[in-house]
Amino acid sequence: MDNNNSFIPYHHPEISQTEMLKRIQDFNAEMQKRRSLRMFSDRAVDRKIIEEIISVAGSAPSGAHKQPWSFCAVSNREIKSKIREAAEKEEYENYHGRMSDEWMKDLEVFDTDWNKSFLETAPWLIIIFKKAYDLNTSEEKSKNYYVNESVGIATGFLLTAIHQAGLVSLTHTPSPMNFLHAILDRPDNERAYLLIPVGYAAENAQVPDLKRKPLHEISKFY
Repeated sequence: MDNNNSFIPYHHPEISQTEMLKRIQDFNAEMQKRRSLRMFSDRAVDRKIIEEIISVAGSAPSGAHKQPWSFCAVSNREIKSKIREAAEKEEYENYHGRMSDEWMKDLEVFDTDWNKSFLETAPWLIIIFKKAYDLNTSEEKSKNYYVNESVGIATGFLLTAIHQAGLVSLTHTPSPMNFLHAILDRPDNERAYLLIPVGYAAENAQVPDLKRKPLHEISKFY
């Protein structure tokens, strides 16, 4: 290397292609079980588990390694109640005029409405914020790059980690989400990206009988 950047050796144990295939097949089989859920148990989840899940999300790649994300984990009942009240206000407007007829039709299979009781039932809410720019201690701005892409990848890591921990989640988008910025008193450079309830599935939880697109519909090999 001719520049002044610091580099360290990269070591990754090499495995056979037979083992590679087995690992990815096992992982695929497990991830195919992942489902978004709206029926949560109020059973407690230890904070350490949530910390490890967020740490996994923080390992995601990002534009210029800027890591333009914040993960706010909420277990406080009073704060969760405020979030539910504000989210339901926005969702009521969505279900009573904001959403198109086509959108409403597409949601019928999920049997969902503006009532979001899971926001209080789930033991944790993880709110992901994206940062268009960073602020140093002198309040000077520094640009972030590929923010939506970076935060999207980190969200994928987060959802995978939640499932691997044996918990369930829901990607909830009560649009607009400005109320999350206010309730959680986040800095001006942050914007709410996703609201994700996390916890155990309710004892009698059900999910729609949906099928994922097969490989040949989502891929093209050249």
